[in-house]
Amino acid sequence: MSQSFLQIMEESVKRNWELPALTDYKGTTFQYKEIARKIAKLHILFEAAGIRKGDKIALIGRNSSNWAVVFIATLSYGAVVVPILHEFKPENVHHIVNHSEARLLFTGDAIWENLNPSSMIRINAIYSVDSFDLLYTTNENNRQVFEHLNQKFGEKYPKSFGQNDLVFHKDEPDELALISYTSGTTSHSKGVMLPYRTLWSNWMFANEVLPSITQQSNVVSLLPMAHMYGMAFEFLYEFGKGAHIHFLTRNPSPKVIFEAFQEIRPDIIIAVPLIIEKIYRKQIQPIIERPAIKAMLKLPVLDTTITDKVRSTLVEAFGGKFIEVIIGGAAFNRETEDFFKRMKFPYTVGYGMTECGPIISYAPWASHAVHSCGKAAPRMEIKIDSASPSEIPGEILVKGTNVMLGYYKNEAATRAVFTEDGWMKTGDMGILDAEGNLFIKGRCKTMILGASGQNIYPEEIEDQINTMNMVSESLVIEASGKLEALVYPDFETADRNGLSLADLEIIMEQNRVAVNAVLPAYSQISRIRIMTEEFEKTPKRSIKRFLYQATKE
Repeated sequence: MSQSFLQIMEESVKRNWELPALTDYKGTTFQYKEIARKIAKLHILFEAAGIRKGDKIALIGRNSSNWAVVFIATLSYGAVVVPILHEFKPENVHHIVNHSEARLLFTGDAIWENLNPSSMIRINAIYSVDSFDLLYTTNENNRQVFEHLNQKFGEKYPKSFGQNDLVFHKDEPDELALISYTSGTTSHSKGVMLPYRTLWSNWMFANEVLPSITQQSNVVSLLPMAHMYGMAFEFLYEFGKGAHIHFLTRNPSPKVIFEAFQEIRPDIIIAVPLIIEKIYRKQIQPIIERPAIKAMLKLPVLDTTITDKVRSTLVEAFGGKFIEVIIGGAAFNRETEDFFKRMKFPYTVGYGMTECGPIISYAPWASHAVHSCGKAAPRMEIKIDSASPSEIPGEILVKGTNVMLGYYKNEAATRAVFTEDGWMKTGDMGILDAEGNLFIKGRCKTMILGASGQNIYPEEIEDQINTMNMVSESLVIEASGKLEALVYPDFETADRNGLSLADLEIIMEQNRVAVNAVLPAYSQISRIRIMTEEFEKTPKRSIKRFLYQATKE
């Protein structure tokens, strides 16, 4: 097979022409041939807007069939797609659209209500990702073509539209395919430039480790496709195999997830720990808390009838038909993992990051070492920057086909993340055992992983808090799964104005409400705690963050 990602996508559409491709859960199902027609019509709109190969097209909205269509249409045209997380605030969206130099924007209708077209300086047309309606344009030709799109389509394909009319862009391995932004705010945004070789290698990885996914397979898309984890393994892999993808199109609450699993019975489940732990608490804990079963579980050797009962309940909760559950995106609770391993439940834990699109390490569930993140994925190498990589944690360094080109318009950040001999620094600490299993031991970067796998950059939140009333310095930490802000107030001004500690607590609560109003839901501050002493600093006057990560009252 040639190293062409788009060739895989094109051949899949042609091969699976009459089969179901994408379904909006409890809504419309589209066959692969219908997806092809939609792509061809979008290409006509792109051409009318003067989009050339290499131009950027931004895409924001909840997971849906139309989102997937825009994504494939953009790449297959030869343009660069800029997926944006739908939870970002309007000012974040404006910034990413401008920074990426996007010329077109596809947006969910609910998001569009709060956007300002005049704030996006290069955009010449905005379309609804929900209906494909034209929402805004600076070019009358866009409107003319949009209003006569079916006529234009008929003129371009007068005899009918068939497999032979589907022609995708011919991609090159190091050609830029997409820019994935690690955050939405202006001060620390980093646009990860992923080439086609990254998409190809991640697709090949999935095909190598999960070859049993076929045209008859089903998958439920739970994770946001604007993140590489969900995009790569709940959408792109299955689309390239001719499988049937079901988009929840709504907030994936436990109730909705349970219902979808039971109805669709997916063949593979890609999940973050939060989803697994919710299912564990709701489906399994009520069983294992029964006195008789609780007593039996304490025995050193479990009766097979107990393990079989618990395992079958777990398996049924996930639909009962899956090959394995692949967990990634955040740290998995050790107690839950130990229980799953004891029950011989078919789960595994992988490791990756946006900069690798995303896979770095993985092992099938049958050979997965407990508490590990598997072994280096195909075409990837891992090494530990430590004197004794199997015993002393060091920074995890990676190299291989999956690794990004760099950060868009940020040469300094790109230089900083690569060693002189080409290894990429992950910012994570770990060890490698004698068998090559990777064990994550902590993070040497300040990034916090949200419960659903979102990247949270505390400095960005601190930048905003530090400008607020009576704040001298702040530090955002994770505590019991929530974000808290430690704040050292401006005591000098407080004393001058006769403000008590109680007055400062009221002001800080007002600050908390104000900052949460501009933060995505996953990075909300649960509370602000006042520090009565200044934070300890390094000689360079940076706060010694590690001293406060486990701060308790």
